[in-house]
Amino acid sequence: MTMMRAAFSAALLLFATPLIAQDVTLTSRDGSVTIRGMLLGFDGEFYRVETDFGELTVDGSGVRCDGPACPNLQAFVAELTISGAATTGDLLIPALIEAFGMRSGHRIAREPQGDGVVDYILTEKATDEIAGRFTVRSTNTDEGFADLLANEADLVMALREIRPEELRRAIEAGMGNLRAAGRNRVLALDALVPIVAQGNAVRALTLPQLAAIFAGELDNWQDLGGPDAPIALHLRDAASGLGQAVEDRLMGPSGFDLSDSATRHDTDRAILDAVLRDPFAIGLTTASETGLAAQVELSGACGFTIGATRINAKTEDYPLTTPAFLYMPARRLPKLAREFLAFTRLPAAQMVIRRAGFVDQMPEEIPINQQGARFANAITQAGPETSLSDLQAMVTRLTPYDRLTISFRFEAGSSLLDAQSRSNVEQLAAALEQGLYDGRELMFVGFSDGSGDAAGNRRIALDRAKAVRRAVELAARDADPDRLTLTTEAFGEAMPMACDDSAWGRQVNRRVEVWIR
Repeated sequence: MTMMRAAFSAALLLFATPLIAQDVTLTSRDGSVTIRGMLLGFDGEFYRVETDFGELTVDGSGVRCDGPACPNLQAFVAELTISGAATTGDLLIPALIEAFGMRSGHRIAREPQGDGVVDYILTEKATDEIAGRFTVRSTNTDEGFADLLANEADLVMALREIRPEELRRAIEAGMGNLRAAGRNRVLALDALVPIVAQGNAVRALTLPQLAAIFAGELDNWQDLGGPDAPIALHLRDAASGLGQAVEDRLMGPSGFDLSDSATRHDTDRAILDAVLRDPFAIGLTTASETGLAAQVELSGACGFTIGATRINAKTEDYPLTTPAFLYMPARRLPKLAREFLAFTRLPAAQMVIRRAGFVDQMPEEIPINQQGARFANAITQAGPETSLSDLQAMVTRLTPYDRLTISFRFEAGSSLLDAQSRSNVEQLAAALEQGLYDGRELMFVGFSDGSGDAAGNRRIALDRAKAVRRAVELAARDADPDRLTLTTEAFGEAMPMACDDSAWGRQVNRRVEVWIR
C-alpha cells in the first residue's frame, strides 16, 4: 500500500532524456518506499520510470537509485534530442543553439554523427565541464513524429500540423494532447512559394491556377501567357513536411490530386537547382530557399497580387505561409533544455531567426502610410454593399493607429483559431505580461470575406474580434489591466486581403488584426 501511495502521488507529467531502458530500483532515504521499473530518463532532478502503475516521475532528491542504468549524479549531462524537418534542423536550430551558448556562457562543439545527425556539445567555459548534449536529427516531419512516439526524441520539428493518428498515439503513450496550449508552438515562419527560372515571363498566378498546374490540369506555359512549352513540375518528397504542406495548403482546398508527373526531391536545394537548369520548370519551395530563381506572386481574378515578403508572411496575409512548429510532449526537460526553449522566445533569438533566412515573430508596427496598397485595394474591391462612406469611416477610425504584424485567422469552416494564430495568442499575451505595451491601446479589428450580407459579416467579424481579445486576456494572466487598454472594432468585408474567388482567398479575408496607438 505504501508503494501504491508513492506511485500515485508521483507526478504524471514527464520529462525528457531518453536513455537505454534498464531495470532500476528507487528507494526512499528512510527505506520505507521502494519503486522498481525501467528507467526511461533522468533530467538532473527527476527520474522517469516505467512501473506496474504506469510511467511515473520521482524526485531524485528523495531517493537512492540502484541498478546499471542509474546516472552519475555528480557528472550529469543534460541531453536533448530534437528530430524532424531538415528545413528547420539544418540551419535554424543549429543557429539558435550557437546563440544560446554564447548567451549562457557555454562553448559549443559540433560533432557530426552521420545520416543527418549532429551532436552539439555544450561545455561550461569556467570549468571545462560538459553541461549538455543537444542532438539534432534532420530528416523529415514524418520521421520526427515517429522518433517521438518511439521515445527516441524529446521535441519534433514539423512543417505541418500533427496528424490525427499521430495525436491519438501520443495521447495513448502519455505524452499529452500535442494540439493543446503549451504542447506546441510556432518557432519561426516561412512561406511556400512557386519559383521559376529568371527568363520565365510568368510572374503571377492565381491559387486555382497553381493548384491546376501541379495537378497536371494546366500543363503548357502557353495557357498562362508564356511560350508554347510543357510545364515541368518539381516539389519535395511526400514524407517531408513541405511536401505534405503542398497537399494540405494548396491541393486539398482545390479538390485536386498531385500529378504523377511531378518530380520529387529530397531537399529544397535540389528543387532550386532543377528550376535553375530548366527554363520551363516550376517548383514549390520555401521562401528561405529561392536562391537565384524568380518568385511567382499569387494573384486573384480580382487583380489583387501579393508576394511572399517577410511582412506578408508575418501577418499571414500571404495565403501560403508555412509555420515551423516545435511539438513538445508533456515531459519534464532538463533545466538546460528548458533554458534553451525559453531563449528561443526572446528578442535576441528572433534576430537569429531572421538572419537564418526565416521570418521571425517579433511584433512590428506598420504605419498606416505604409499600407497604401491595402487601402487602394479596399477601394478597388468595394462592392454594392460597401459604400464610400463605409470606407471613409474605416480610414478615419484607423488613421491614428499602426498595424501590428500579429494577425489571427481561423481554421477552414470553423470559428477555431488556426495553429499559427493559437501560437500568436501566447506570443501577444507574453508581450502584455512583460509590459511591452503599457500605456497604449490595442484594438482588435475584425474583417470578413464577402459572402453574405455586409451587416451580418460585420457582426460576425466583431464577434471574432471579441473572442480573440478574450483569448489573449485569459492567456495574459500576469498582465496589469490598469496599464493598457484593449478594445474591439470590426469592418466586415471592407478591406479584403485576397479575392473571394477561392476558398483560400475567403479564408485569408476572415481575420482579426491588431492595431495600436
